[in-house]
Amino acid sequence: MIRGREKFLTRLYMTFDFVFIQIAFFVAWVIRFRIVEDVDTSSVLPFKEYFLWNLSYSLIYLVIAFFVRLYVTKRKAKFATEMFKISQAHVFSMFVLLSLLFTVKIMDVSRMFLAIYIISAIFLSVMYRFVIKQTLRHLRRKGFNRQFVLVLGAGTVGKKYVENLMNHPEYGLEVLGFLDDYRTEEADCNYSRFKVIGKVNQLQNVLEEKIVDEVVIALPLTAFSKYQHIITTCEKAGIRVTIVPDFFDVLPANPHFEQFGDLPIINIRDIPLDEQVNRVGKRIFDIAFALAVLIITSPLMLIIAIGIKISSPGPVFFKQERVGLNRRTFMMYKFRSMKMMDTSASDTQWTVENDPRRTKFGTFLRKTSLDEFPQFYNVLIGDMSIVGPRPERPYFVDQFKEDIPKYMVKHQVRPGITGWAQVCGLRGDTSIEERINHDIYYIENWTQLFDIKIILKTVINGFVNKNAY
Repeated sequence: MIRGREKFLTRLYMTFDFVFIQIAFFVAWVIRFRIVEDVDTSSVLPFKEYFLWNLSYSLIYLVIAFFVRLYVTKRKAKFATEMFKISQAHVFSMFVLLSLLFTVKIMDVSRMFLAIYIISAIFLSVMYRFVIKQTLRHLRRKGFNRQFVLVLGAGTVGKKYVENLMNHPEYGLEVLGFLDDYRTEEADCNYSRFKVIGKVNQLQNVLEEKIVDEVVIALPLTAFSKYQHIITTCEKAGIRVTIVPDFFDVLPANPHFEQFGDLPIINIRDIPLDEQVNRVGKRIFDIAFALAVLIITSPLMLIIAIGIKISSPGPVFFKQERVGLNRRTFMMYKFRSMKMMDTSASDTQWTVENDPRRTKFGTFLRKTSLDEFPQFYNVLIGDMSIVGPRPERPYFVDQFKEDIPKYMVKHQVRPGITGWAQVCGLRGDTSIEERINHDIYYIENWTQLFDIKIILKTVINGFVNKNAY
């Protein structure tokens, strides 16, 4: 049984972190100074000095990992969050180490060694933590390392909590029962082993009689006056308290708390790109990527331009008004794939299979998505991003926002050339609601790595799409 030994787990993680950093050091040393032979060993620092700086790095990492709360054990946390914190701690530690080396004027450190060192350290740290986390989850499914939960409120909110808990046995949380003032029978036939074992005012007696690790308040808002007494009772007994708000089904996303002066407020949607550092990082990546694509594909785009001119009269490029960031409209550019027509028709009509408005060359461009390449210019001027929700025409936006309540959320970030919905097959004649759900998932879970994953999936899946008319 590991229950109640969180401090032991913390020390174990710290010990393992230290050990695996030493392993990463020896791996980097062997690769750089034993396997790679293009180095003059007489001009580099001796092994002893490298090892001493490695010990300094190890201690720096442990301190930084502590401050980024890497050693706070949370069984309900996603491993992706833990992996990000590991990478964050290693990168910050390397910056500190490089600053120290610069301060003491030690310049003879191999850059290849440092690169192998930090990559190996991150890889080994992630892998061993993944193994431990999976092992603990397996043990919890088998009934080991359990934590016991008491739920206050056997109504809709309490049942919803239990339902989620039962769907995640890897968390190792076991419900002792419900406390409820208005139900004395079993909470529900589906949860027959979770009985109402008393009233809310009997909380202190239950805490004294049973082993309880966490109390979950799932009471209706009408019982708000009882919250303070419940929290005080639990804290007096040294028991964690979690509150499931009665209005959870009203919130459209994963909410998070923000501090407004001395007042905590709930932000109903956590958008990583609201933070300046994330926006700047994504914008720099967009500009660099768009420039590279435009330069590399310029000969191809010249051939496409000639093909359009030969196949039908009219301009090479087609521009159309779309709705972008913060509901502002912009002109999106594409290679023209249709015959010349009145703009009002193109702005209010869907393209359908075997659409008579398309040219033969335009059909090829649409099927292969080559008509989208001019949008890299939209990325350069800031109207679009490489990855993001696809922009739509104002006419259809006005329709969708009435039929799909969450539709306008997509305009809280820049639209993209490709997106999570598109690489998941939701392109062309597919469900708008499903697309929006995927777009919102992307908006709430954005990371630079997620963008790269979508770009790679776009390339791997290919540009040809059966739904592209």
